[in-house]
Amino acid sequence: MEKLTAANLVHQIGLLPNNKVFNYIHSKTSTQIKVVNIVKPEGPISFQRIRPNKGETWQDAKIESISAQMIWRLANAFIPDHPINVDRIFGGSYNTRSALEALLAHTPQFYYCYPGRIESISSNNKIKRGHKHIIWCPNNPHAPNALVEAKVDMVISEVPFTDIVYDSLVLPDEMNKPELDIEMKRRHSQIQIALIEIGQHLGFKTWVAQNDKGIVYKNQKIGEMDGVIASLSKEQNFMAPYFSAQKAAHLIDCIWFKNGRLMPAVMEVEHSTGVTSGLTRMKGFQDALHEVLPPFPTRYVIVAADEEREKVFREASRPQFIDLNARFFPYSAVEEMYALFKRRKIKGITEEFLDSYMEPILA
Repeated sequence: MEKLTAANLVHQIGLLPNNKVFNYIHSKTSTQIKVVNIVKPEGPISFQRIRPNKGETWQDAKIESISAQMIWRLANAFIPDHPINVDRIFGGSYNTRSALEALLAHTPQFYYCYPGRIESISSNNKIKRGHKHIIWCPNNPHAPNALVEAKVDMVISEVPFTDIVYDSLVLPDEMNKPELDIEMKRRHSQIQIALIEIGQHLGFKTWVAQNDKGIVYKNQKIGEMDGVIASLSKEQNFMAPYFSAQKAAHLIDCIWFKNGRLMPAVMEVEHSTGVTSGLTRMKGFQDALHEVLPPFPTRYVIVAADEEREKVFREASRPQFIDLNARFFPYSAVEEMYALFKRRKIKGITEEFLDSYMEPILA
C-alpha cells in the first residue's frame, strides 16, 4: 500500500506558485491564504491569512506556522482513494488545520469531497449529506492550483475514535538518570506493555529485555506479568541449550514465542534510541541463532512512531541489515491491534494475522 510522508505533503505544497492567494475549501468562508516560507523536507510551513470581508489586509496579517508534527499527523492518515475528515484527525485542535487542508487541496493529487453519512436514530438508519472530507487520488490528478470536488459514491459510518488508555507506570531508579528522556522512556515502556498484552491474546509468551523487567505497571513488575518469560534458559526449549543465542537475546525489547518451538516475531521498540541500534541488536541475535540452528521463519520488526517510517525504511535497507528482511510496526498499528483485542474476545487467529499490521520494508 502506498504511504505518504510529511516530506511528500511539503513537496506538493512547495510546487504551488509563489505569492498566489488561495481560498479555503468552503465557499462561504472568505478567508484567503498566502504561503510565506516552506522549510524542506518536512516543514514547518509559514503562511498568512486574511478575511477581506472583515477589512483585513496582507500588510497587517501575522505570520502563522504549520508544524512538521502536524504535517506528519495528517500524512499518516492518508490511504489512496479514502476520504478523511481533517477535523477528526486533529480532534478539533490546531487552529491552522484548515489552512493546511486548503493548501493541500490545491495540489493535483488531492480533492475535497462530501461522502454520505449514516445517521442512526432509534435503530433507524438514514443516509444524509456528509461533512467535508479530503481524498488523496495519486492515480487521478487534477489540474494544479485549483480546488476540485471529487464526486464519490461512498458512505461514512462515523464510529468514535477509540482512545488507548495506559495505567500509570513506575520506572526503576536506573532509568531516571538525567541523561535519559523520561517521557520517551515512558512511551517506550507503554508500547512494550501493549506488545505483551497482544502476545497474551495471540497465545504467545513474551521475552522482555532484561533491563526493562523492573518497570512497574498496575503495581506489578512487567517481568512478573502473565505470559512474560522469566528466563530463556529454562522456558524456551529450542533456545535453552544455546548460550550465545540467549546472550544475544538478553537486551532485545520483545520476542514472541509460541509453543516453546516457534518464534513469531523479534521486535525492537525504537523511541528513545536510534533505529540502527535496534537493527544491530536483531542482526546479532540472528547471527547467533544461525550459528547453532538452521534458518527458520520469524519476523524481525522495528516498532516505532509512525513519523519514523522513512528513517526505518532507510536504515533497514542498508546492506548489513538486508538478511533481516525487516518489517515496520508503527505505533498506530500496535495500538489499533491492542484496542481490537481489548474490545473483542477474538479467537482462532493465526500468527499470519500479524502480517496485516507489519509492513515489509524490502517488498
